[in-house]
Amino acid sequence: MRVRTRAIVAAGVVVAVLAVVGIWLVARQVGGNLRLPVAGRTCTVEADGRVRLDADQMANAATIAAIGVQRKMPERAVVVALATAYQESGLRNLSSGDRDSLGLFQQRPSQGWGTKAQISDPRYATNRFYAALKRVRGWEELRVTEAAQRVQRSAFPEAYEKWADESAVLTRALLGEATGAVACSVGSTPVLRGEAATAALARGLTLDWGLRETAPPADLTGLAVPAADLRHGWRYAHWLVSHASDNGVKRVRFAGLEWTARGGTWSRATDAPATEEQVLAEVFADA
Repeated sequence: MRVRTRAIVAAGVVVAVLAVVGIWLVARQVGGNLRLPVAGRTCTVEADGRVRLDADQMANAATIAAIGVQRKMPERAVVVALATAYQESGLRNLSSGDRDSLGLFQQRPSQGWGTKAQISDPRYATNRFYAALKRVRGWEELRVTEAAQRVQRSAFPEAYEKWADESAVLTRALLGEATGAVACSVGSTPVLRGEAATAALARGLTLDWGLRETAPPADLTGLAVPAADLRHGWRYAHWLVSHASDNGVKRVRFAGLEWTARGGTWSRATDAPATEEQVLAEVFADA
């Protein structure tokens, strides 16, 4: 009986050791950045595939996609940028990392990416990534992970590829190739309200998309974004939903559909005109 007990204990120790080794190997494979979306996800993206993110991840993904368009980068560049940010930070603006790495792309001040304050700005970090990618000769013909690696020079060059499919789904949605593809659940206690929320949205649209022509819609607290066509309209609509949590967005309407913070999904807008010329964003009124 004693021998059997010892054998069972020994087997348990072996299993525990193997489990620890397995976790260590996985951590090495992802470069020490195992930061998957957390359980309390609040956003669902569906565009020939499904991705779930929380509000912060969704807002960062939307900004990465928008800046890619503003810089006139091709769609594949957005996929590469999103896959890189997925791997490096889990689409989060991290305040630290390996050595002096920080931000969405874990860029390092000591390697000439900018100051700590600059890299901590998601828009600055994203612009620097696209600028570096554009300098890579023939990047368009490379696999996603190869293109990302030419910029990042990671110790785990294959790690970016596992995010290629999720990044492609996000890109299709955020570049307006799908209808009502970004749906987020937002709480009823927004950080911003009224004029402050409207001003923050207008500033974000300018910084991310280069848009300056927004106007207050009739009988609504918010803004109206001109849409040249359906694709442009859904780009802005999805961006507004992606940034709803941090900018107090209550409702987004476009092309006869509407998203509401209360419902968290897109549905037919029964009391709104089916306009395709502008996207309407309503923010929470001042309390």
